[in-house]
Amino acid sequence: MWYAALIRFIRRRIVLGIIFTLSLIYCIVSFIDKEDFLNNDPPPPVRRTQPFIWRTLQEHNSSNDGEIYCRNSVQGKVLIVDDRGFVCPRIEILSNGCCNEISSTVTQYSCETCKHNNCCAIYEYCISCCLHPDKKDMLESVLGKATEQNNVIFASVADHFELCLAKCRTNSQSVQHENSYKDPKAKHCYGDTDPGPSIIENEV
Repeated sequence: MWYAALIRFIRRRIVLGIIFTLSLIYCIVSFIDKEDFLNNDPPPPVRRTQPFIWRTLQEHNSSNDGEIYCRNSVQGKVLIVDDRGFVCPRIEILSNGCCNEISSTVTQYSCETCKHNNCCAIYEYCISCCLHPDKKDMLESVLGKATEQNNVIFASVADHFELCLAKCRTNSQSVQHENSYKDPKAKHCYGDTDPGPSIIENEV
């Protein structure tokens, strides 16, 4: 009697061991196959889903209903820049979101605090300078490189203003070792070149 019970016990252990071994082998093989699949397939290319809009100031100011509305950089505690390239103190923002362009404290396409390497000390001036029509050719190059590098952020921007917002805020070329700025005094860059020592420019 005890002999039969021992045989049954051993058989159960053997069967369980076989099942466990086969399961372990299956998991290992599945993991290796999945890893090879992930490593061998390149990431899907980033495709622009809508045309990019380059809008001039004249086009911005010509509204069908006679009303002008602006998007602006929103977050600045002291300065704000609207999508026409005007920089103004926060108190000069009108109810339509635009800077009060008739104020003496408001400037358009200002490159104040910016250097000739297209990097600026102040975020709002970076955007304003970036919005200048003369920067279009350079920014088209930036967009082209972003597409080649599958950059999701820059592939998703819809127009000149959104591009400048993103470029001045997010620029891998302005950092080194991924944790420090190459130029701490001019860390907001809209160009496609490596920041380096340069002089301040006050005009476009």
